[in-house]
Amino acid sequence: MSTTNTFLNTPTKTPNSTSISKKHHKQHASDSGSEFKDRFEAYNRLQAAAVAFGEKLPIPEIVAIGGQSDGKSSLLEALLGFRFNVREVEMGTRRPLILQMVHDPTALEPRCSFQEEDSEEYGSPIVLASAIADTIKFRTESLLKRTRAAVSSKPIVMRAEYAHCPNLTIIDTPGFVLKAKKGEPERTPDEILSMVKSLASPPHRIILFLQQSSVEWCSSLWLDTIREIDPTFRRTVIVVSKFDNRLKEFTDRWEVDRYLSASGYLGENTRPFFVALPKDRGTISNDEFRRQISQVDAEMLHYLRDSVKGGFDEDKYRSSIGFGCLRDYLEAELQRRYKEATPATLALLEQRCGEVTAEIARTECKIKATSDVAHLRKSAMLHTAALCNHVEALIDGAADPAPEQWGKTTEEERSESGIGSWPSVTVDIKPPNATLRLYGGAAFERVMHEFRCATYSIKCPPVSREKVANILLAHTGRGGGRGIAEAAAEIARAAARSWLAPLLDTACDRLAFVLGYLFEISIEKNHGHDSNHRHRSVDMDGYVGFHAALRQSYNHFIKDLSKECKQLLRHHLDSVTSPYSHVCYDNNFIGSFSSGASSMYQFNQASTGPLCLDLSDGGPALRKEVMKDQENIPPEKNAQETTPGKVTENREALRECQMTVPETPSPDQPSDGNYGIKRELVNCVDVGARKRHPRIAGNARNCGQNGESLLFGNGDNISRPSSTYAEICSSAAQHFARIREVLVERSVASTLNSGFLTPCRERLLVALGLDLFAVNDEQFMDMFVAPGAIDTLENERQSLQKRQKILHSCLNEFKSVARAL
Repeated sequence: MSTTNTFLNTPTKTPNSTSISKKHHKQHASDSGSEFKDRFEAYNRLQAAAVAFGEKLPIPEIVAIGGQSDGKSSLLEALLGFRFNVREVEMGTRRPLILQMVHDPTALEPRCSFQEEDSEEYGSPIVLASAIADTIKFRTESLLKRTRAAVSSKPIVMRAEYAHCPNLTIIDTPGFVLKAKKGEPERTPDEILSMVKSLASPPHRIILFLQQSSVEWCSSLWLDTIREIDPTFRRTVIVVSKFDNRLKEFTDRWEVDRYLSASGYLGENTRPFFVALPKDRGTISNDEFRRQISQVDAEMLHYLRDSVKGGFDEDKYRSSIGFGCLRDYLEAELQRRYKEATPATLALLEQRCGEVTAEIARTECKIKATSDVAHLRKSAMLHTAALCNHVEALIDGAADPAPEQWGKTTEEERSESGIGSWPSVTVDIKPPNATLRLYGGAAFERVMHEFRCATYSIKCPPVSREKVANILLAHTGRGGGRGIAEAAAEIARAAARSWLAPLLDTACDRLAFVLGYLFEISIEKNHGHDSNHRHRSVDMDGYVGFHAALRQSYNHFIKDLSKECKQLLRHHLDSVTSPYSHVCYDNNFIGSFSSGASSMYQFNQASTGPLCLDLSDGGPALRKEVMKDQENIPPEKNAQETTPGKVTENREALRECQMTVPETPSPDQPSDGNYGIKRELVNCVDVGARKRHPRIAGNARNCGQNGESLLFGNGDNISRPSSTYAEICSSAAQHFARIREVLVERSVASTLNSGFLTPCRERLLVALGLDLFAVNDEQFMDMFVAPGAIDTLENERQSLQKRQKILHSCLNEFKSVARAL
């Protein structure tokens, strides 16, 4: 045990026990006067206030810790001087219990009262011992049920005034356990250990560690835990409980002295206390209980003196044996620490009083500001600007707040947005990084890539013979005719308008959801920024109307962007599917586009390189599965296939003057190879320069004897690959792929980026400002009619004023105590 003046934890070696007893008696007699009583009451009131308001004050306290069956409950009852069946309700197993024992000579019967939860006030006194146990049990179960926890570090404060208890404050903690009880979470033992460590770690607290005498020091389960908290035992009082169970093992003096010294494990200067208490748990009076405690002490000394050969070293160990010695030591030690801590406590109280006064002033300023239009406008503008800055930062790339918590996977985006899968897409689209939790710009780019995968997975739908016949033969009777290529192009345009338009709308809706979710993340980011700087530059909490208007304005802004993007994309779709578009006809345009589109796609892939480097498990395999069909990817520059709709490059294109072909394909002979396509491409190239109307043969040339269409057969036989129907379907599929590629590679990406991201960076703050602040003061104040916010501030002010009153009262008491010292 340390012998310094600062810490005095356990009795040290002394010449004789008589001097120790006289010293303790003298100390107890001097401190039992009005001086110590005032100081003790002052600390009790301060402790109650600290518990109620969550103050962290270094008040000297005793913390009792030990295993669940090591006798803490019996020790507390002995200190109180009466029983109230604490072991039956396990009062120290789930919530700490702060026992404030007040020695009151006039209280012939114990008067116990409990501090109200979250208040410094105490309830009505409780006289019945069973009622005390029931109150502890009820409060423990109520709090744990409300917090849905197995244990809680929030203490119960109980004040006990009694003529037979010392002036002592002790904190009873949950007992250590190795395994959770039936029905409790498995982590309960770890939670108890962590909570007890946090309660015993503050250096101003005395640790009262109990261990049964039947446990050898080398086998102690919890002694290492005490060493972690207090390695030198400078503030630890070790108590060996149930010592009477060990006495019968001693026959010679050297056995007793060796056991009592415990020098091999605790050190030369550390002396534990050896205590035994009555084992009878029957119903007895308080006087009988105290008599039995004294009797057990006397019986232990009698056995050591008379039943052990040679007795024991009373000069060293007499002051460490018996409950009475432990009680006197704890009271004297706590009184000494109270006296030493008074100056520091006084200074800390003055500091806290000043801080509370400043907090009250700030709260009053907030209350006053609730009716100040200029102040509210400034605060609201700053708050809005901060959120807009956070949105921009999240779009540009951010990792705060934690993406693991706030990000979403592709599946979560689909589910929470309510959009689900892509329309008309039968395959499961899983873009790279689909399983990662992303938000902001990263999530935006992932949706863009997912849109590309979904779009390229759609093929030109099959076309019935009736549709082809209706398109190709409609103008026959009028002498107009469209030809095979024109029919294929018209089919491709109709398919593109029907199948690609829903994909474009879905892409806009998905991107709008990604950007709309940034509002929630920006609020969290704003709170995190304020907490990191330990203050909130703009306090807008409680103004529900303003926050609702801000959220609504932001959502409208994103919806308007989505609507505008849908209109722009629909315009691009109409342009590329227009009959006047050269996408399906112009050979030079097609050839330059085929090579250019491939390089453009490669550029887009390079620009989104980090996204294409799949960081999630199975990404490459998924990407390979989606893009395994050549129809689902844009044409590459070095592709082995001939560009869709383009004449074979190995054959030199013939001029029109060199071609001798019928203007309308003969229904009696199928077209071979590029016959129809070549003819119509030549005609269509000249559409811009001159308008040509090829003559079409009469109906008789296109019909058989029975009126059957010779162009498509009788419908019973499957067309040959070289038939006109198959040629039109093949050409339509090629035109569809070309339309899709032009739309995706040239229009969609740039339109969505400029339609969504650029406005969020450049126009968001202005748009929100116009909605929220470009109104008169009366309309503006409608957003700040927040009785809830004002009530919150009023309650905060009242709480601070109450705390200020309590702290000032404690401060005045400590000033009086300091003057008495």
